[in-house]
Amino acid sequence: MADTNTKTLELVFITEGNKEVTVVVKDPKDGVTLAEAQAVMATIIAKNVFAATSGDLVTAKEAQLRQLAITELT
Repeated sequence: MADTNTKTLELVFITEGNKEVTVVVKDPKDGVTLAEAQAVMATIIAKNVFAATSGDLVTAKEAQLRQLAITELT
């Protein structure tokens, strides 16, 4: 098996119940910017796209890229 490299974009929100909810986007486009992530987060909040047990998403807290590289030992 070859080396693998996975990337996700994590969008972190605060709910009405003051809990964190993270929406994970697999394989985001290369070069995604904070401004683009914030625009998507604002749309998610405005359109109430996701339901959470602790209430609606009300605040965009942060966005981050997570990259994981896996190298198989041979």
